[in-house]
Amino acid sequence: VQLQASGGGLVQAGGSLRLSCAGSERTFSSYTMGWFRQAPGKEREFIAAIRWRAGNPYYAESVKGRFILSRGDTGNTAYLQMNMLKPDDTAVYYCAASTRLYGLGVRDYQYWGPGTQVTVSS
Repeated sequence: VQLQASGGGLVQAGGSLRLSCAGSERTFSSYTMGWFRQAPGKEREFIAAIRWRAGNPYYAESVKGRFILSRGDTGNTAYLQMNMLKPDDTAVYYCAASTRLYGLGVRDYQYWGPGTQVTVSS
């Protein structure tokens, strides 16, 4: 599956952005869909994921209560609603797909799209 993340940009602290992840296949039903981010000089870190066919999203502690991962109506689009953004959220954000039932690590995901930059100013 080919993935494309979009929706990044520059926002002030406390603001919101919604990222989208569009896939080349008709549906994400065979995958676990995840979001990761990578700040300059840091390792890529897990943000959120969901087993597309069933189940609830799960989140990293750093974003829990502020970010919401949801399924789009088309079946091959995932969204990451980011609220109460902080300067520490500044990073390149990636969506990824995994054939595993559950995934928290970069190595759990086989398919990656190019990232989208999110910059939060103080």
